[in-house]
Formats: sequence, C-alpha cells, structure tokens
Amino acid sequence: MADPAAAAARGAELIAAQLRDAVAARGRASLAVSGGRSPQRMFDVLAAAVPWEHVDLFQVDERVAPAGHADRNAVTIERAFAAQLARSPQRFHLMPVESADLEAAAASYAGELEAAAGYPPVLDAVHLGLGTDGHTASLFPGSPLLQEIGAAVAVTHEPHAGRRRMTLTLPVLDRARLAVFLVTGADKQAVLPRWLHGDRDIVASRVRCERVVVVADLEAARAIP
Repeated sequence: MADPAAAAARGAELIAAQLRDAVAARGRASLAVSGGRSPQRMFDVLAAAVPWEHVDLFQVDERVAPAGHADRNAVTIERAFAAQLARSPQRFHLMPVESADLEAAAASYAGELEAAAGYPPVLDAVHLGLGTDGHTASLFPGSPLLQEIGAAVAVTHEPHAGRRRMTLTLPVLDRARLAVFLVTGADKQAVLPRWLHGDRDIVASRVRCERVVVVADLEAARAIP
C-alpha cells in the first residue's frame, strides 16, 4: 500500500468482508483488535462497514493502567467506536486490567471470549501489529507466555515499557479464521523482511491461523527485495 491511510483502508476492507460473511453464515461474528499507533484509521473505516449489532469485539492485548489512561488501547477503541458502543455496549469486551486480581480477571475474560466464540474460542478475525522486535499481541521474544497452551488469556509477569500486559495467547490467535497484520512505518523495515523470509526468532511468525494477510505501507516494505 502507498501510505498508512491506504494500508488501514485495505486492512479494514479485509476484516469487514470476513465479518459480514460470518454474520451471513452464522448470524454473528467475532473480532479481536490490537493497539499501537497504526489502527486508528482502520478502526474509523471499520466503524461504518460492519453490522456491529451482530459482532462481538475483543481486545488482543491491553496495558495494565487506569481507565482512560493514554497507555490504554481501550482509549482508541472507545473513541473510534463511540456510537456503536453506545448502541450495543454488550458487544464491546474490554480487558479488565483494572482488577486487583489480574489472573482471575484474565480467566473471566477468557469466559467472555468462549461465550461469544465457542470452546475453544474461534475468532472470525484478528487484527495484529508487528513490533520492531518482532513481537505481536503482548507476546514478546523470550516470554514464557509463548509456551502457554492452556489459557486463552494470560498476564505478563514482567513489565514491558513500564507496564504489565493482558494478552490473548498463541493458541487463540492460531485458531482465528483470519489474521490481518497491519504493518506501517520506516521503523519496521528491519524486521518485516526477516519475518517474511521465515525467521523463527520473529514472534509474529508463530501465528499460523487458517489465513494470514500482511498489509504493509511502502515505508515498512521498502527493504523487501
């Protein structure tokens, strides 16, 4: 894609089509979205392109921070989908990172996920990003959570960039019917080619769901041969 706006529009187009197909086939759909700097434009497009009264939206990951804090991914979600959230608040499942017992909160969120997407949960679509270190969701290189096979939702024990995180685990991401990676910016030029050429040290390479689509802008893709 030529620029971040075009990449965001293409990512939204892919996700919206997947969700509309799921609603047509089963009467409902499920989506999990990530944070980061790129998805705001994509969310703005999605807000008008999806039948939200039939779609459950989940978070891929969230920083442990107070409600309304600028570090929270939920802030972007609430801003982009304000009208939809007002009409169907029960469809928007924000991670309960303000809980005093984060492990219990993660288990509770896994229950919400299962209620909407079955057991084990199968999400119709997942939006993911790619960190400069190759991480995706809040699954970082060397994290013990990369070995998690039982829990659908987990909490990091060590902070990253000053915050602990709640995150979906690899088994949940792997079961998704579609994963759309939105990758933008010149700071991804070093990591994107490594991932696309099969570098197993890149955590994003471990997401192996039914269909994986990478949508990158020209700046991120410039170093790809």
